[in-house]
Amino acid sequence: MITVVIADRLGKGQNVAKGVEAAGAKAVVVPGMGADMRLGDVMQQENADLGISFCGSGGAGALTAATKYGYLERHGMRSIDEGVTAINDGKTVLGFGFMDQEELGKRIVEAYMKKNG
Repeated sequence: MITVVIADRLGKGQNVAKGVEAAGAKAVVVPGMGADMRLGDVMQQENADLGISFCGSGGAGALTAATKYGYLERHGMRSIDEGVTAINDGKTVLGFGFMDQEELGKRIVEAYMKKNG
């Protein structure tokens, strides 16, 4: 099963998690304020396939995960389509501005499944 870690600077991400689960994947929401900075650590613990980070700039958590663990990342995204393109480009850590939307989780997982069989 595909595992997606969701980490939001403000401790949110529950709506994205609903979309991830609706697409047939396992969602792990990192709890608490500043959760985005722990994205890479939790991805390692969970042996996750994908990580999604949310903060004002859309970059801090994704960049930290990439720097610490070598994940391929794209950050600064502001739309679901940008995230789908990043998946198609082989990225596994996605950094967005605040977008706790069910559709985001669903479409990211669908794109990942389509790309990776």
